[in-house]
Amino acid sequence: LFDEARLAKYRAYCPYSHFRVGAALLTSTGKIYNGCNVENASYPLSTCAERTTIVKAVSEGEQSFQTIATTWDVELGFIGPYGSCRQTLAEFGLGFDVYLINTKNE
Repeated sequence: LFDEARLAKYRAYCPYSHFRVGAALLTSTGKIYNGCNVENASYPLSTCAERTTIVKAVSEGEQSFQTIATTWDVELGFIGPYGSCRQTLAEFGLGFDVYLINTKNE
């Protein structure tokens, strides 16, 4: 799952912030979906990696999730899902694990 999140990070479209984020989601059926952040010049229209990943899974018929892993380009500290990302995660329940992975694999 962590490797899938890392792979997705390198596909990020982030010409404005240069802040790459990748996520990977394990569904209750055992499938893994990954996604990245996609920025827009109108920043509120940007899509975070977590939402990209959930939308991909839901569009394939999944609605029950076990784990999501998120990684980014920050060496120190951790950055968790925020605002609309958190709301989207909560929409599908609070019973799944969220892993935050920095560049040191911590």
